[in-house]
Amino acid sequence: MKTKLMAAAIAAASLIGLAGCAGMDRQTAGTVGGAVAGGVVGDALIGGPVGTVGGAAAGAYLGNNATRR
Repeated sequence: MKTKLMAAAIAAASLIGLAGCAGMDRQTAGTVGGAVAGGVVGDALIGGPVGTVGGAAAGAYLGNNATRR
């Protein structure tokens, strides 16, 4: 339950943060969004700082490459 609450709080904070950065280009927004999503998933699946940071790094990489043209 604590993990789900933490994930929801992180997701809400990231959405607010991304909404404030409307001037970002598509690739930057993809990188940031991927990092946030990856961090939440990494924390939920692996847990601890290693899971969060590893998930954020993987998410940033995937988000960056997904928006690259």
